[in-house]
Amino acid sequence: MFNQNHQQTQHMMMNGAQGHQRYMQMSMSNKFQQPNSQHQHGAQQHNPHPQQQNHVGPHGGMGHQHTFSSGTMSNATPHFTPSNLHSGTPNNNHIGLGETVSEHWQQQLQLAAEARAASSTPHRHCRKEGVSRVSKGPVEASPEHSPRAGHDEERNRATTNGEIRRQDWDAMDLSGQGLRALSPSLFCDYMFLGKLFIDNNRLTRLNPAVGQLRCLTHLDASQNQLREIPEEIGMLVNLKSLLLFDNNIHSLPNEIGYLHKLEMLGVEGNPLDEDLKEEIIRRGSKALVTHLRENMEAGEAPHERDWHILDETFAADILSVLSYNTLCDKYATTSQYGYTPSVVLSWDYRKDIILGEIKGHDADIVCLQEVDQERYNEFFRRELTHQDYRGVFSPKARAKTMTDKDAKLVDGCATFYKSRKYILLDKHVIDFANMAINRPDMKGEHDTFNRVMPRDHIAVVTFLENRATGSRLIVVNAHIYWDPAYKDVKLVQVAIMMEQISKLADRWAKHPPCADKTIFRHAELDGETSNISAEESQDEPAPSQEYSSGVQIPLLICGDFNSTAGTGVYDLITQGKVPGDHADLANHSYGNFTRDGMEHPFSLKSAYNGELSFTNYTPTYSGVIDYIWYSTNALQVRGVLGDVDLDYLSKVPGFPNHHFPSDHLALKAEFSVKSRKEIKTVEAKFGPQKERRRG
Repeated sequence: MFNQNHQQTQHMMMNGAQGHQRYMQMSMSNKFQQPNSQHQHGAQQHNPHPQQQNHVGPHGGMGHQHTFSSGTMSNATPHFTPSNLHSGTPNNNHIGLGETVSEHWQQQLQLAAEARAASSTPHRHCRKEGVSRVSKGPVEASPEHSPRAGHDEERNRATTNGEIRRQDWDAMDLSGQGLRALSPSLFCDYMFLGKLFIDNNRLTRLNPAVGQLRCLTHLDASQNQLREIPEEIGMLVNLKSLLLFDNNIHSLPNEIGYLHKLEMLGVEGNPLDEDLKEEIIRRGSKALVTHLRENMEAGEAPHERDWHILDETFAADILSVLSYNTLCDKYATTSQYGYTPSVVLSWDYRKDIILGEIKGHDADIVCLQEVDQERYNEFFRRELTHQDYRGVFSPKARAKTMTDKDAKLVDGCATFYKSRKYILLDKHVIDFANMAINRPDMKGEHDTFNRVMPRDHIAVVTFLENRATGSRLIVVNAHIYWDPAYKDVKLVQVAIMMEQISKLADRWAKHPPCADKTIFRHAELDGETSNISAEESQDEPAPSQEYSSGVQIPLLICGDFNSTAGTGVYDLITQGKVPGDHADLANHSYGNFTRDGMEHPFSLKSAYNGELSFTNYTPTYSGVIDYIWYSTNALQVRGVLGDVDLDYLSKVPGFPNHHFPSDHLALKAEFSVKSRKEIKTVEAKFGPQKERRRG
């Protein structure tokens, strides 16, 4: 152990108090340096929690933990006058006498001067801070999102993807080691780093793999020999400080525009393009970042997403469905998506891409979430009519209490279907909050009124019949509450949804057959007249199929469920039952749901079985939360739309962007309707579903 005045080559500094920093300092002779000679990557095994000789702690780090005052790392600039500023650096002599230099640029010059003064000191960042006292214990490297009152309209997710939840230190000081290259293991094994100091070395290139360090808030690569910055720097959207003093950088990639949280971009001492440097001198780092972002070009489009064929057997009755959270216009703000150019967030830009994707997939059924009433009536409904679509729409329940003007901006769910192929037999809207407060067993519960009722999400249910085959189909289009702190609310919403679907299915199983389907060819559907002529339908319509029970009717449930595998929502849908003491319910009380548990009689499975690595992609969250569920007794999945090009994603920190108009992906699946001989009666058996083999 050593006291705060002791200096040594190998030590780490850890933090256990608010406002303090966490450091790791290492001798880099053989750990992260990548020599110019042949480097054997397989010769070293790198532990993500390095052990230091004679100081092994319980987490693979040092046995002693230290903190230091946060004041020494404050962003506040020490008092100085212009006479203190360094004046002999390249590109500095173009500032004429009498010209105004911003306070931000003065601060930058001061930081550069301090870096030059300490350039001969290895590990200067650790040494500068010193050691003050023993840490109080480990900290969270990536804290979970905590809910904020009054932010129900925000489309936030958890602020971590789950790679690193707990880490005792998050800063590494490699400064002043004479390094010429960095081992790739630095970027692969230490993705939890919040601060990385590689200044005062001999680096001529910054490895593009730096883009993997997405937790970084501070990166110092000053006083090297860098000639350019890789485009992957744009992946580090959490950066607040990027110091590049005294390199040989002539230009900056537009991807720096993604760094919307950046407060200090240190470029002093570089032969930087005059226009870029003038922008930062006069207006500051944030202005330059904004300039680069707003002038960012679309770049090369990704390869088309692959279509995964899962079943090629012949089927007489085939249908396709598309599910897509389109990102409602009122949510597409720069405060929510600061990494996206403002023009790309505009509805005028996004609408054509969204429409093009819907038209391109040409699915028989389209389920859209986050469509407001105005866009439904004035855009989607009008445009998709030309593609033979008819629609059913409902906004969230709050629209009922608003004026017509305000109600137009309330988003909801819109389901479209090909009118040449399907007849709309019936439709229904499930208002989760209204159903909850009117249930006799729940309406007196405190949690019902304080947690479920304020969340006015809905599901739109349509009952369709295939004109040609007579098969019928229930399509559910749902949007479930987003907040991870309200897992109980999500589970209750889905339990209510499944309960209502079961009742509707039983009722629709008794729905009378269509006596004459030709009537529907000229009928008004949802207020619009169909243009289908009798000549366009060559096949004689088949008689309506009959179903002895609701579970025999083919069922599709699509939407944004804001829930991943392993949650109560996922378990309830796929297993058919969850207990009343499920962990997601915590200690909340919801009548029969928490007393007896929740269940439904359907055999449901996701159309996707690992083909997608995410359906929602932002800098703070990437995961599968959107689904197309289908009844396995009546439908067989034939194919699904695959993942986004991974090479493309290596330079894209999040959606929306120029090529993806929403932060969600569109999901598409194709199904065959099983013949009556193949349909099996589903008993109300609950438990895990057996995995079906796929080709």
